[in-house]
Amino acid sequence: MYAYPECYLSDAMRNMGEYIEYAIEEAKIEPDECIPMLIISGFASAWEKGDPRVVSGMSGIELFSKVSEKCGLVLSKTPKTITRYDSGDTYWSGYILAYYQWYTSDSFSKINSKIHLSEILRLYPALHTASEEKGIEIILDMTNETHMISRLQAYRKRLGLSQRQLADLSGVNVRTLQQYEIGDKDINKASAEKVISLSKVLHCQPDDLLA
Repeated sequence: MYAYPECYLSDAMRNMGEYIEYAIEEAKIEPDECIPMLIISGFASAWEKGDPRVVSGMSGIELFSKVSEKCGLVLSKTPKTITRYDSGDTYWSGYILAYYQWYTSDSFSKINSKIHLSEILRLYPALHTASEEKGIEIILDMTNETHMISRLQAYRKRLGLSQRQLADLSGVNVRTLQQYEIGDKDINKASAEKVISLSKVLHCQPDDLLA
C-alpha cells in the first residue's frame, strides 16, 4: 500500500528534490542533516500521511523555509532562489527519496535509520539515468533486512559487475567476495586494504560496505 494517492506523487518528488537541493546547495546544510530537520520540524509526519498542503501545496523552497523556522535555524543571509536548467545529484537524491517513501510507506525516521542521504547521493552517477523503479530496486537491496542481500552485492549489482569482474578490478579473491556476499565471512572483519580497494571500484565510501 502506497503512502498516499499517486496523484500527488509527481509534485511530491519535485518538491522533495527542490527541498534537498536548496538545503544543500544554497543554505549549505550538511546532507545528512536534511532529513533529521524534516523529522524534527514535524513536516515529515505530515508528508508521510500525504497531507496535500505539504506534499503538493508548497514548493520545496517554501518547505525548507518552514522547516528551518520550526528547527530554529537562523541563516546568516537569505539563500537565493535556484534557477535550474537540469537536475543534479542533490535534486535527484530528494526526487528518488520521495519516490522511495511513497513506494514503501516507511516513515522518514525508519528510512534515515537504514540509509543516509549522503549514501543516496553517491548512487547518482550510476542511477540518475535509470528509471525510478530501478533506483528503488537498488535502494531496497541496500536497506531491506528481509532481502538478506549484502551491501557489497547491492553496490556491485548497481554497476552491473559480475563477481569475477569485481575481483579482477579490486584484487580481492573471487571466493572471498562470494563469502562476503553470502555472509560466510564478515566483511566488517576484512582488512582495511580490501575494503578500501573494493570501495574504490564500487565508487562508494568504505563504510558503505560495512553492515
